[in-house]
Formats: sequence, structure tokens, C-alpha cells
Amino acid sequence: MDQRILPEKLHIISGSALKVLAATLMLIDHIGVLLHPDHILLFTLFGRQVTLYYLMRLIGRLAFPIFAFLIIEGYRHTRSKVRYGIALLVFALLSEIPYDLFRLHVWFSMRSQNVFFTLLLGYLGICAYEGLRKRWFLRAGSIALLLLVSFFLHADYGMTGFCTVVLMYALRDRELLRDVVGVAALSSGWKAALAFVPLAFYNGKRGFIKGRVLKYAFYLFYPVHLLILYFIRVRFLG
Repeated sequence: MDQRILPEKLHIISGSALKVLAATLMLIDHIGVLLHPDHILLFTLFGRQVTLYYLMRLIGRLAFPIFAFLIIEGYRHTRSKVRYGIALLVFALLSEIPYDLFRLHVWFSMRSQNVFFTLLLGYLGICAYEGLRKRWFLRAGSIALLLLVSFFLHADYGMTGFCTVVLMYALRDRELLRDVVGVAALSSGWKAALAFVPLAFYNGKRGFIKGRVLKYAFYLFYPVHLLILYFIRVRFLG
């Protein structure tokens, strides 16, 4: 039985609203990366100087748990598990050059892979967890293998990102426990805790992002915004 934290009348946020929120948080995070090194001091809190860069990166830590949740919802509601996985793979490949240009300043590198690879591996972990229920040994082995792939591939958020997706799915019907474990699994810890607040208001509805065009436009936002930020850096920031 689904154990929700808030009463049903407070479930007012759709999946589309969560997508827009996650994309906005991610954009703030990446603008923070663009500003680094930053010496714009905003305020001092408990003797610590809080710069604009630090605040933007802090806000950006909220994005990944929401994206992980959206992958789980995608798995639960997609008409084709295979087609959904292929779409994640395609956009992971499309995003790699923009990611490398923006984050690593090279056209291609194996030092780190973009977050679509993390979400893809997490999605495959969910498929293994759900599809191999009657073969527990094979299920455990498959998830362990995917965990190793996430480590050696150096996907964004690494093994903690993969574990977050799979654990959030396994605990999907126990919302409070899911949130606690999700925060504990992420290396950013308490910084990601606030991401679970909007998830508590989720109403289970798709919202205004419907159809293939808007769906893939949302996916394209990731590589496109990275390219735009890269060209801003080259053109205006040197």
C-alpha cells in the first residue's frame, strides 16, 4: 500500500511541473559552474562566507533526486520499457560532447560521463530489480554488475546516483523511508534533502508535457543548455 506523507488534497504538483523544476535547478547549478571561480560574497553565516557560486551549486544539488524520481515514474508509466531505455541511451550519447565541452573543456573524454548515463544505468537497475524477481541470484548479480559499470564509466553522481535511483524505486510505496534512504545514498546528503519536499506534493498526473515533441524537447534541454553555456564561456568569459 502506498504510504504518502501528505494528505491527498495537498497533492498538487504534476510530473510536468517536477520536470520544469528539476530542469530549472539544474540550470542554476550549471550557471554556478560557469561562474567558478566566484568571489561574489552574498553574506556570512555562522562565520562561513557564502558566495554566489556556493549558493547556486547548493541549489543545484536538489535536481538529481527529482530526476531520479522522474525516471521511476517513467518506468512505471511507459508503454514500452525497451523504447524508453533506448531513448535514454540516445540522449546520453547526444549529450556527451556538450557535457565534455562544458565540464571538461575537451571534445571527448572518458574521465566523466553525463547524467543521462547515470539515469540510464539506474533505469536498467530498475528493470533488473523488477524483471528478475523470481531469480533473486541473477537479479542481485545484474544490479551489482550495473553498479560496477557506473563506477568504471565515471557517470555523473557515480555509484551513489545509481543506488539512489534503484533504492528510491524499491521503496517507492513507503514515501518517508524512500526519502530518508534517498538522502543517505547521495554523497551530497543533507543538501539534497529539500528535493524530496516537492515530491511529497506529487499528484501522480502527467501534466502539460504530453506527446513526443514536448517529451523529447525536455530531453534536449540538457545537451542544448550545456552547449549554450559553453559558447557563453568561450565568447564572453574567455
